[in-house]
Amino acid sequence: MAISFKELTSQSFSYLLYELSDNSFGKKSDWVGKGKDWDKGHNVYCLLDATNTETTVVEEIFKFLRESRIGKALTDKTIVYNSHVRRFWNSARYDEEDKMLHSAVRKKDENGQDVNLEIKFGVEDLRRVLELGDTDKDPTIMPECLAKRMWCRMGFTGHINGKMTKTSFFNAYKFMMHCVVHSLSHRKGAYDETSDYIMNSITSLVLNRCYNISQVIFEHMKENIKAGSDKYIMYPRFIMMMC
Repeated sequence: MAISFKELTSQSFSYLLYELSDNSFGKKSDWVGKGKDWDKGHNVYCLLDATNTETTVVEEIFKFLRESRIGKALTDKTIVYNSHVRRFWNSARYDEEDKMLHSAVRKKDENGQDVNLEIKFGVEDLRRVLELGDTDKDPTIMPECLAKRMWCRMGFTGHINGKMTKTSFFNAYKFMMHCVVHSLSHRKGAYDETSDYIMNSITSLVLNRCYNISQVIFEHMKENIKAGSDKYIMYPRFIMMMC
């Protein structure tokens, strides 16, 4: 039986949208960062199959997201292995010459032995694997007036120059933001607040405008490399998809 949107608590709402694989994140191992270096609500996949929302207010939003250019990035269920992703971030570096992230991971060779594998990827590789459908020529910033007009059309009830929180929008759009924030945002918390680039992404989807989300995600990966002791397990699912 489908769960009515009105019956969803914040906890069951989250469960409806995403789940972590049993193999996602085991116990902590050696890590260069300090403090909370990963979050189970970050970069998870969304459960966008039609059976979850049939006859509910978010049914059309489910369909829209499934068929959108971020559909694969939202729904791909690649299993995340703790040691693999940690090893990637431990050795990750950015090369200014080739504009790529370089790192090393361990994989099995044809004899079943663990071997170090050097990997590298750039914006174009990220774009191809996530099937985001943008280009290098697309903007990474949307006009502020365009985005704010879009907020109003989506039922925004907060201060137009204040914080963008999910609770300030119509339920259907609140759901859309919930999906995009948990799947595409670089944050490891503060999931109720919607950052500028997430709102730009949603604005571009709703209005069918060009937006270079691939570059935005890649830039956050670069920043994480330079974060020193504040580095954390960013985009674990996307890293697994890339290597």
